[in-house]
Amino acid sequence: MTDPTREPQQNAAAAPTPAASGSTTRRPTSRVRLDDAVDARQTAEAVLYEIRRVIVGQDAMLERVLVALLSGGHLLLEGVPGLAKTLTIKTLADVLHASFRRIQFTPDLVPGDLVGTRIYRPDRGTFDTELGPVFCNFLLADEINRAPAKVQSALLEVMQEKQVTIGPESHPVPRPFLVMATQNPIESEGTYPLPEAQVDRFMMKVVVGYPTGEEEAVVVERSLRPAATVSPILTAEALAALQAMMAEVYVDRPIVDYAVALTAATRYPERVGLPNVKPYIAFGASPRGSINLVHAARALALVRGRRYVVPGDVVDLARDVLRHRIVPSFTALADEVTADMILDKLIGAVPVPRFAHEALISRQEAAARGSLVGGRGRDDAVPHRAPATASNAGPGAETGDADSEDDGDDPFARREEVSA
Repeated sequence: MTDPTREPQQNAAAAPTPAASGSTTRRPTSRVRLDDAVDARQTAEAVLYEIRRVIVGQDAMLERVLVALLSGGHLLLEGVPGLAKTLTIKTLADVLHASFRRIQFTPDLVPGDLVGTRIYRPDRGTFDTELGPVFCNFLLADEINRAPAKVQSALLEVMQEKQVTIGPESHPVPRPFLVMATQNPIESEGTYPLPEAQVDRFMMKVVVGYPTGEEEAVVVERSLRPAATVSPILTAEALAALQAMMAEVYVDRPIVDYAVALTAATRYPERVGLPNVKPYIAFGASPRGSINLVHAARALALVRGRRYVVPGDVVDLARDVLRHRIVPSFTALADEVTADMILDKLIGAVPVPRFAHEALISRQEAAARGSLVGGRGRDDAVPHRAPATASNAGPGAETGDADSEDDGDDPFARREEVSA
């Protein structure tokens, strides 16, 4: 059986230089030299190659992990047990030579177990501050919904402000800092749903699905032999340089407008011609949704080897960025309407801007030269109301006309018929 692991181009995964003799800490030999301005896509391929030595399949999840990594956003992975969610994040920390901490969330945790606490020293009559495990580059919050709300809320400040306040002092965490959390959606006993304010701090919520039959067979084959050894690829400093490169990715104004329109449609679906969706939404996404959607699209463009964002980048990430920001109503729960079902309708209804490819590249080059500041570029953006297709949405977008599907089991269609 063929192993799906593929060698990246340009020898991006060549063997690292061994550590010096007698050294106790092995520093990574970066296979992608950032000072030589190597394409960021080669860096992504090198990182993905190392991860795929351990993880089989789950290409969409791995791409989203890289997007969160480059954009500096926090990531929530949701899936049934046994889908390598924890292993993926642990492997990513091994690939990136940075500090890593894992916290297994349990019902008996207290906030001080995460952020730290003050300890009284009777011999000196003073308090010392003991910092918690959140002071690291990568924090794995495993099964985050197993701890009560007061423990989950202890992460609010550090996820948003990149600092922790203990007593009268605030302590910054190392940079880069990312929280990657996992949760199990199938159990309700002994779990605590994340507060909405906590969920909104995550840039993306990625739903992890089952592997294909061939991928599962490869997983079983790999379990019969010793686990592969993952080599470090980038240091924290090199990752910070990659994150700085993301600021150079050009975003045209119509794409910003499109991201804002998608987010606004979760609040006012009747404005895009979907009044039958309104009863299923209690609360829509906040402006943080459109902000994260644009930033994630920039990172995805960089991973795919582009210095400009296309509408397909926004379409591909819309479900991951917005699904956890929609609060379904009781009507949605009764009719078994999920946030993804709502987003499928909204994405198909919001006009997607079309661009002349050459014009978009020329505007990106002009912006890089500093001659285009705040240009809207609407002359080459023609909105259309068709759902994303392979020609206008980029790789990974779903195709087909949503209106041509059978509406027999569509709760939105049934509600529209009742209203009529």
